[in-house]
Amino acid sequence: MSKAAKLFKAIRLLVRQPSLLNHVIDTDDNWRRYVDKRYQLASGLPVVHLADITGATAGHVPVFAFLDGGSLPTDHFLLINLAANIKECKYFEIGTWRGESVANVALHATHCTTLNLSDDQMRHAGMNKDYINLIGFFSKHLPNVTHLRGNTSDFDFAGLNQKYDLIFIDGDHHHEMVKNDTQKVFAHLVHDRTIVVWHDYAHNPETPRFDVFAGILDGLPEHLHQNLYHAGNTLSAVYSPLRYKTHVLQNPVLPDHYFNVGLTITPVQPLKSQ
Repeated sequence: MSKAAKLFKAIRLLVRQPSLLNHVIDTDDNWRRYVDKRYQLASGLPVVHLADITGATAGHVPVFAFLDGGSLPTDHFLLINLAANIKECKYFEIGTWRGESVANVALHATHCTTLNLSDDQMRHAGMNKDYINLIGFFSKHLPNVTHLRGNTSDFDFAGLNQKYDLIFIDGDHHHEMVKNDTQKVFAHLVHDRTIVVWHDYAHNPETPRFDVFAGILDGLPEHLHQNLYHAGNTLSAVYSPLRYKTHVLQNPVLPDHYFNVGLTITPVQPLKSQ
């Protein structure tokens, strides 16, 4: 097919379905240029070694399903050890999914709160019954976890009347929603020692995801950008009031450490009939 024919076909598709234009505009490369022009961060955030930001070189991730839509083991390691370092940690997260993250953190936190769309909101968004029934699968019976329902676009964060020590933002990953969630978390839920973690800041540990990155930067007051880091070997960005030794992200990365990983398969106990 000639270039002219391809162009004509593309124009016909856009006329029939204008929403396809979003896929042309909303590309990672365009977001990278946006981040570079506005914030001069085209290489991504400075990287801090996972051991430096967690203070741990070994640990255990008790709940990990190895299924779609979850975090990396290193992301869980990050959250677990950040929580373990905070006395009587109060944890808040946006985006529950199967409840792996909050189930792992709950072992080290005094109390955890997780916010997810309601069943009706998920049905309206086209999610099927099987997906909806899995929300909070690993966390819904934990005594120190509160499950809230609502959309962060109109949820009353101020009404919680609570500040949290560790916050995990892992909801809708479109730019505007990442910006929304970031703004509201910092407006209502943080104190001067709060640590905030954003999941899926990166496509993989070597490659930033610039639409999410732009949402973080646009939602966070600029004077706090100096406290943003990419936690090495994870998909996560971290805001911390502490300062760390960092290095520039390279792609491909020349490893200066590796991980010794052990696995134990643990059957899920059958749920008691209600």
